[in-house]
Formats: sequence, structure tokens, C-alpha cells
Amino acid sequence: MISVLRTALTGAVLSCTLGTVYAQKDKQVTIWLTDASQSVFFQQQADGQLEKGSSFPSDPVIAIDEKKTFQHVDGFGWALTGGSAQHIMQMSPAARTALLKELFTTDSNHIGGSYLRVSIGASDLSDHVFSYDDLPAGQTDTALTHFDLGPDKKDVIPVLQQIIQVNPEIKILGSPWSAPAWMKNNHDTRGGSLLPQYYSVYANYLVKYILQMQQQGIGIDALTVQNEPLHPGNNPSMYMPAAAEAAFVKLLGPAIDRERLDTKIIVYDHNADRPDYPDSIYHDPGAAKWVDGAAFHLYGGKIEALTPLHDSFPDKNLYFTEQWVGAPGDFAKDIPEHVDKLIVGAMRNWCKTVIEWNLAANSKWEPHTDRGGCDRCLGAVTIDGDVVKRNPAYYIIAHAAKYVRPGSSRIVSNSDETLPNVAFRTPTGQAVLVVLNNTAAQKGFTIELRGKRLHTTLNGGAVATYVFQL
Repeated sequence: MISVLRTALTGAVLSCTLGTVYAQKDKQVTIWLTDASQSVFFQQQADGQLEKGSSFPSDPVIAIDEKKTFQHVDGFGWALTGGSAQHIMQMSPAARTALLKELFTTDSNHIGGSYLRVSIGASDLSDHVFSYDDLPAGQTDTALTHFDLGPDKKDVIPVLQQIIQVNPEIKILGSPWSAPAWMKNNHDTRGGSLLPQYYSVYANYLVKYILQMQQQGIGIDALTVQNEPLHPGNNPSMYMPAAAEAAFVKLLGPAIDRERLDTKIIVYDHNADRPDYPDSIYHDPGAAKWVDGAAFHLYGGKIEALTPLHDSFPDKNLYFTEQWVGAPGDFAKDIPEHVDKLIVGAMRNWCKTVIEWNLAANSKWEPHTDRGGCDRCLGAVTIDGDVVKRNPAYYIIAHAAKYVRPGSSRIVSNSDETLPNVAFRTPTGQAVLVVLNNTAAQKGFTIELRGKRLHTTLNGGAVATYVFQL
């Protein structure tokens, strides 16, 4: 006999053919669905069933093979900008706690975001520009006696401390948008370059940041040397070509080593159209020995450009650290595009993280800096007082973060343009498959694992996460 289960939630349909002639029932499959029509928002569906039978539909087959593994996963999450933290801190204590648990708790009822990116000093999504050692014009502080975490003590640090209480295993990446203006050749927060005579001072500045965050109970897992080093138009920002970054890393690496810190150094942190940037640093032995890997954004280039870099330097890791959703957002476009290019694309091209920009803003997309701050960056959540609205980046990350926990490994699954997907094996013995129907029409397909199959159907633009107990 043929058994069919259909689950309809406010108009969206997920159908699973659960058996065929001679089928032998096996372990259940957990299914989570988001429909681009906005009828289903990351909701758990009725369980499916992997079965072994002699007759299945002739739809495409996604075959999973957990025997071959690729990169290990560090995590999925968002950028906790100064503005994000500001909005979270302005919530009532109860509402703030509920939101942070929803985003970062790792139990079955929450998302379990596992990686955060924070700015070292202000980003362009802070309410004003600052560094940790700002001085009047004409003054310098090479001993860094005036160094102070300053504005971060009011919002970023207390929010991080509460997130760590919720999820002690969360990893944090720090990225600077600019050195203090007195270290730069234009003496401005926007653009300009780090003066060579201050390379060692700035290296000590970044180390001091790591140490003082440790004193606050916040470990910095890694830092990128410079956010978007080839884009000096944000406020703050700083131009740092590859040769300058390599020279700086030769001082930063020993400075971190002297303090016996395990914070990783990640280079580049910019678009996929310039893989030659980290490539040139890797070809400099004096710099490369200190570098864990390279970070990428996708405002230019194609995500597939990362694989040749990995193939040339397989001992260097890759990270995806930023992609925005432009306000006011287009759910039907943003969900499939980001799942395809980031959750599937970045992971299939060797990245260990996927980080969306940014965690939170208000309904006016504030705050942002003057003279170059992003005034159309939609947060993963919109926060107005205690009212929270969940936006595309919330659901994009949820589909991976909830089950693909740190330490998971990417495994083999066949993919094509109509059904882009990526598979993982988790530390707890599960296989996780994220699948997107990248067409406009409903599409059926079969998932095959260990000789058993599940037939399922996704609406056009829908994404689903399938969890199998191995």
C-alpha cells in the first residue's frame, strides 16, 4: 500500500510519500520548512520516514554519503553591531532575555546561533564613530595609555555577556573598521591608510582589545585584520592593500603570540571578486605562517571563486563573514538567494562560517554613522521597544544553525541549479540536509541515505532542513 502524509500550514503544502510496496519502516526524519510565499516561517512539519522499497517516483534524487567529509563547521550567526546591541539593551529585561534565548539557546525550542561577528571599535552601524583610543588632533598615544573599551561597555559587552550565559560555547569574531585617526595618513575616521610607523602600535592595540575583552569574560576566537580593506568609503573605514596587510600581519602575529593567545588571524574580509588578495599574502611565508585563513563577503564576485583558493592552499581556512539584506527586504527573493549563495554556496566552497549582516535594527534601519553609514541595512530582527519582527536573515541562519552545530562536517550530496543543497554530519550522529527549490514551481524529489529513501515536495522558493538520525 502507499501511505501519504500531507501537512498544510496557512496555505503551504509539504507532501511526503512515506512508503511503497515492500517498504520497511525505518527512522523518522525531522523536517523544518520556510516558504518564500510567507505562509510558513521556519516551522516544524510532520515527521517523514526513510524507507527501503522497490518503487519510488522518478523525480530527482539527492543522494547523501556521509563517508566522505570536507571542512568542519565553526558556526552560523549574525553581526552584533553596536546598533544591534543598543536596541537589545533598550528592551525590558524580560523581553531581552526572551529574545537572546530564542536566538542563541541550543535546546530543541530555539535557533542556537553559534557564531557572532563584532566590530573592534565602531562600525558604520554604530550611532557614532569611535575607536578605543581617540585623541585631540595633533596628539598621539604610542603607549596606548588612554586605551579604553568605552562605548562598548554600555551595550556590546553586556549583551555579549548575556549571550555567553545563554550559550557558553558561542564563538566571536572581531573585525576593525579603522585604526584610531591619529595612526592614519589622513587623520580621519573615513578612508586613509595606517602609517607604517604605527604598525607595531596598532598590533598592540588589537592585542589589548583581546585581553580586555577576556577580562570581561568574552573570548575572541578570531579577528580579521581589516573589514573591507579595499573599500575606504564607509565611516569608519581604512584602506589596506594586500602588501600592507601582509607587512602588518608580520607584527600582529608575534604580538598575539607573545601574550600566548589562541585568537586566530584571518586576512582580507572582503568580496569574492578578489581572491588574489589573500593569495598574495599566502605567498609571503613571513606573513602566511601567522594566518589561519581568509574571510569573504559577496557584494562582488561569485562564491565559487573560493574553491580554487582552497585548492591552492588547503591548509588555510575560509570564512564567510558578511552579507546584507537590503531594507525593507523582499522575502520571496532574499530567502532563496541567500540560502543558495550562502548556506549552500559558501559551505560547498569550503567556508567554516556563515554570518549575516546584521543582527538588529529598528524600523527606521537605525542607527548608522554619518558620511558613509549604511542607511538601508535590514536587521535579522527589527526591534522597536519590546516589539520584535523577524526578517529574512533570521530564517536564513535558522535553517542551518539549529542542527548544524559547531564541529559538524560537510559531507557529500549531489546538487544542481534547481535543487541546490548541502549536507552535514553532526557531532551527535545526525545527518542534516538543507534543500532549496530554486524554481518558481512546486518540485518533487527523493532523498537517499544509506540505501533508504524519502520522497518529498517543496513549493517554489521554499527551503527545508531535513534531519536524519544515523
